[in-house]
Amino acid sequence: MSDTASQGSRHIRDIGSRLWIISIWTLLIFFIVNLFGIIGSVLMSSFATRWLRSWLPSGLTTNWYVSAWSEFQLSDILFTTFQVVGAVVLLSGLLGVPAAYAMARRDFIGKRAVMLLFLLPMLVPPITYGIPLATVLYQAGLGGSLIGVILANLVPTVPFVILVMIPFIEQIDPRIEAAARVFGAGTLRLFWTVLLPLLLPGVLAALLLVLVRTIAMFELTFLVSGPTSQTLVVALYYSVFAAGVRAVQSIDAMAVIYMAITLIWLIIALRFINPTQMVTRGKQARA
Repeated sequence: MSDTASQGSRHIRDIGSRLWIISIWTLLIFFIVNLFGIIGSVLMSSFATRWLRSWLPSGLTTNWYVSAWSEFQLSDILFTTFQVVGAVVLLSGLLGVPAAYAMARRDFIGKRAVMLLFLLPMLVPPITYGIPLATVLYQAGLGGSLIGVILANLVPTVPFVILVMIPFIEQIDPRIEAAARVFGAGTLRLFWTVLLPLLLPGVLAALLLVLVRTIAMFELTFLVSGPTSQTLVVALYYSVFAAGVRAVQSIDAMAVIYMAITLIWLIIALRFINPTQMVTRGKQARA
């Protein structure tokens, strides 16, 4: 009797686990199909001549990309975007890598509080600190300027570089640095000849991820940008919601350009590092 009951309970558990697996896969497939459906519809619309009451447009053309380039002044917007991204990436590396080295190699009072402070800009939604940050920048006369956009984007990117670089620095044996100093290497020479070659994969990975993050950063850029300091994602928002009548196809063409730029840089970043490697490096360093 007990064997029959145990077999029945085991059978019920097997059915429950199978239903759970089926439901998870169903939701995952539903999400993927919807995602590719949305992306595919935007992509198809950017090439469509007319698309009404049918699964496929009546014709294809590239004129909408030409129209979007001239109508939205994409050359100026892309130049501004690359200026902001380049400055943010450079300053994040110059500020974040030395700070990460100090956090990895030095123990001091309040270190955990400082680490928590670095985590906050990535855990808290940007809009919560973006509004007071924008207020301060406008009071300082930097609101609406290119410098203001760069400073606003540095708030989450510098802590991001620090947190990404700490595991890479911790895996380097401090005895290597001590040996270099014994042989007469100064701080600058130690950094360029010993540390930088070892940290280069981590630095490249962190900066490439900062690049992708800055291109996609909307809230902070939107709050502090002006007519001449809009990045591509903010310009895309204004093209959709600003006053006036615009062709949907030209807006979709602009969206495809934005998606393509972001995707290309994300693929390049993922070639340098697997996201799971950062977790593995951190565990190895603590061990």
